[in-house]
Amino acid sequence: MFSLKGSGICQYLGTFYILLLLCGVVPASNLSTRALELMSKYPLIDGHNDLALRLRIMFNNKLDQFNFYNYSKTATNINKLKAGHVGGQIFAAYVMCTAQEMDAVRLTLEQIDVIRRICTEYTDLELATTAKEMRNTKKIACLISIEGGHAIDSSLPALRMFYLLGVRSMSLTHNCNTPWAESSSDIYSYYKKRNINGLTDFGKAVVDEMNRLGMLIDLSHTSWGTARAVLQRSKAPVIFSHSSSYTICNHSRNVPDDLLVMLKKNGGLIMVNFHSGFIACEGIANISTVANHLDYLKQIAGYEHLGIGGDYDGANGFPQGLEDVSKYPALIGELLWRGWNETELASVLRLNFLRVFENVEKVRDELSDTRPSEVQIPFIEANNSCRMELKPPVIPKTGNVYSVSGGFPLLFMSALCWTIVPFQCLLLYC
Repeated sequence: MFSLKGSGICQYLGTFYILLLLCGVVPASNLSTRALELMSKYPLIDGHNDLALRLRIMFNNKLDQFNFYNYSKTATNINKLKAGHVGGQIFAAYVMCTAQEMDAVRLTLEQIDVIRRICTEYTDLELATTAKEMRNTKKIACLISIEGGHAIDSSLPALRMFYLLGVRSMSLTHNCNTPWAESSSDIYSYYKKRNINGLTDFGKAVVDEMNRLGMLIDLSHTSWGTARAVLQRSKAPVIFSHSSSYTICNHSRNVPDDLLVMLKKNGGLIMVNFHSGFIACEGIANISTVANHLDYLKQIAGYEHLGIGGDYDGANGFPQGLEDVSKYPALIGELLWRGWNETELASVLRLNFLRVFENVEKVRDELSDTRPSEVQIPFIEANNSCRMELKPPVIPKTGNVYSVSGGFPLLFMSALCWTIVPFQCLLLYC
């Protein structure tokens, strides 16, 4: 069987296809028409978009001067989404790794708020929290994800509260390790790798709780060790929301073949990233470059496990011809030219994602009798200056009575606090 391993031969094949189109051997207009017809029938569900990050950077999340229909300084607006035949978009609530050990939870709440606002204040959008809602809406469905497990501050109750706010997906790491999972990046110094085989016991509890809640586990940005550990642990299918093939472009953000085989067995999904640095490495990316990744991934994992996660507004540098969300039909036209059929493309565009989401919900339903996890991360594993250890301090004794400033007997205060108003006691002691 002919192999597409290596980016060089793929680039030559892509150039050859483009030359045939330019020479009129295959009418480009026919491919374009077929692509649009296909996408009208099967509107794309895209796995990752960072518009909310741009709203933070440009407007500090103040939307009174932002017109989502035609704002031109982002790769994403409603008119572009319509032109690109996008029927569902996963919007990332992302905060910088530098917020870890600081105010990551608050900032994530603010990003969730701005996503909910744009998805409820514009009539062409609809906030979705179930696979059924994504499948049935005639509008552009919005699904909220959290990008980076540092957003939950190593707290399962925080994870559950995010779920109640409508979050249905979370990537376990971004470009930094958490106390319980490893990143594919070594940019930041947080929680240096400690030979944890990718996932600590608390990390396993996060996976289990996401399975119980019905949240999509996203392995984009995780280390390969973490991805392997999750694929071995999770009862539900997982996704790589915006990653590509390591064989085609050997970047640590991409997925090697052995993980693709595990992903296929898991029933999960890899959604191809468009960022030039992740798909062409040091080369120049075009539509053909993205198609090369999809061709190769189909060969290893099968079309049933592929999707698209463009990563628009989250990176600088996209392929020629795929500069914004309006350009998705050009990629589908390229895949039609390469011989992809309707069943394969319908699956990649939306049906695979809906199947995976439905199976995640099925596992949730099977675990409906399981109580919420009360696992807590050991304090020593998440110890930092902004984390409070919830226990009273050791107080020196004065005779047989504990004392505080002013001579008030602490023994009495302790009894009062810990038996009647323990929460106020915590505040007193801390």
